[in-house]
Amino acid sequence: MSENINPEEIQKVLSDVEGQVDTVSGKAEETVETAAAPAVEAAPAAEAPVEEVSEPAAVASGPAAEAAPAEEPAKADSFADKTLAELSDLFVQLKDSAERMSRSKEAEAIKSAFYKLLGRLKGESGVSETEESSQNNPFEAVEQNFKALYADYKKERAEFNKQQDAQREENLAKKQAIIEELKAIVEGQDDVSAQFPAFRELQNRWREAGPVPATAFRDINDTYQFYVEKFYDMVKIGRDLRDLDFRKNLEAKEAFCEAAEKLAGNENVVSAFHELQKLHEQWKEYGPVAREKREDIWNRFKAATAVINKKYQAHFEGLKEQQADNLAKKTALCERTEEIAAREITSSGEWNALSKEIEEIQAAWRRIGYATKKDNQKIYDRFRAACDAFYSRKRDFYSGIKDNMNENLEKKLALIEQAEQLKTSTEWKKATDQFIALQKQWKEIGPVPRKKSEALWKRFRGACDEFFAARDSHSGGENDFYGNLRAKRKVIEDVQNYVPGEDASANEEAMRGFADRWQAIGHVPFKEKDNVARAYHDAMEEKFPGFAAQRGGQIRSGRAPRSPKDALIEKYNKLQQNITTYENNIGFFSASKNSEPLIRQMEERIEQAKAELKELEVQIRKAEEGEA
Repeated sequence: MSENINPEEIQKVLSDVEGQVDTVSGKAEETVETAAAPAVEAAPAAEAPVEEVSEPAAVASGPAAEAAPAEEPAKADSFADKTLAELSDLFVQLKDSAERMSRSKEAEAIKSAFYKLLGRLKGESGVSETEESSQNNPFEAVEQNFKALYADYKKERAEFNKQQDAQREENLAKKQAIIEELKAIVEGQDDVSAQFPAFRELQNRWREAGPVPATAFRDINDTYQFYVEKFYDMVKIGRDLRDLDFRKNLEAKEAFCEAAEKLAGNENVVSAFHELQKLHEQWKEYGPVAREKREDIWNRFKAATAVINKKYQAHFEGLKEQQADNLAKKTALCERTEEIAAREITSSGEWNALSKEIEEIQAAWRRIGYATKKDNQKIYDRFRAACDAFYSRKRDFYSGIKDNMNENLEKKLALIEQAEQLKTSTEWKKATDQFIALQKQWKEIGPVPRKKSEALWKRFRGACDEFFAARDSHSGGENDFYGNLRAKRKVIEDVQNYVPGEDASANEEAMRGFADRWQAIGHVPFKEKDNVARAYHDAMEEKFPGFAAQRGGQIRSGRAPRSPKDALIEKYNKLQQNITTYENNIGFFSASKNSEPLIRQMEERIEQAKAELKELEVQIRKAEEGEA
């Protein structure tokens, strides 16, 4: 409005004015109502949808109306699945961002999540809170780094707040000076209507002054509004001047309506809602429009506000439904994990399989979004407890196995010491029985730590091998089964190469010689026994037709034939020797990973030999009774 107004024209206008003009206070202007914010965890309490209120400060009471846009509250539990390194990186990104000063809640949430995770990891690894050496505290480096980052941020934040406080104090001083100027206009003796340009200038300066300290906000604004209203009560300006002011206010409020309508189409409903709050604050800074346009302009602005508020409400209602669904999914995962953690598990294979299943459950958990705010931390704590219970039982299981392996290690070391003391013994039968007993005990002892298993086995087997080698050497090679097999095959070859002559006595002498050589040779491997015996008898039958009739002990270098009882006793002794050999073999086979079939074969032969021994005992008793 032009400041060069002719006083005579103003006086003429004033003379035509009847009564006081309408004020631009909230009493004469449309007001802003504030609806309750959606009852959703993500909607801050101070950011309620704005509608009509009964007084100017109701839209956003306190300094929030003048300060920077409210910071979106950070959720501390939104960082629960992050590692220490990831939380440190997030804090660095926040600290380097341009809007870091408006993200203090997020900074505190990251800090809370960091120290909560650090405390849990220290507890799980047994690190004491008083341990400061990096040798005892593997988390020292990352903890000190985070402390330095946070201290740096807090220092910068404190400086920023200090500057903001100083600026608000400066703004307060400006507004107090404006009020004093306004008071002087209102209480002055000059024609108030002539001061209208100065009054408008004060209003502009007031809007540009910026926020003031929270403690002074309401008083300073109430005082300002009081003198504004008093000015309009006292001034009697002409209708032309008032209409000009109304037109300016209408233009400004139409711009606000257009901005609000544009925001109504914004897909980011949260951002649109925050921008709407600013429009409502700016709306309050302008005075009234012509009476006939007041309702229309306000209804237009309120309609755009209602659209945004409705979308905002629907947005958080949708979040509530999604969060409820997420809670149900997470509850199901908790129940599944708790069931696994409570199972009776007795083998490493089961633990490994279930560990993989737990890892899959944890991956599924991370893919699910947040639950409702009141339940999110509770459900996470429940899931964490179930996982901890499972892994705690797993650690106990493997700790028990380790203890058992150490006990087995001590037992096998004791057997090794006995074997090493016994390996030089020349009491062959007694020592053989003792070695067989040691080998049986060795087989019955469970596993030992893998890194020591091979060394223990080599040491034990070395003592056994040394004794049995000495025993076999002392016995003249009678237990050299494969050497005996080669010797018997040589006898068979010689028989097959023999050409019988016409002299019957010479043929008989040759037959006895072959028989004596055959009988002097010891045992052959069990699996070759039948084949080599059959080949020998076939060769002898072919070269000496009378051989079959003389079997039974007649051909023995002129010695007297054995009695039936002697033959039974000899067979009995050989079976006992076979059983000893089989049991000895089992002791050696038990150390091999692929020896199960051989061990079963030896056990079957032992059982068969023992059954034959019982039959031979009966036959020997009968033979003794016959001799009697």
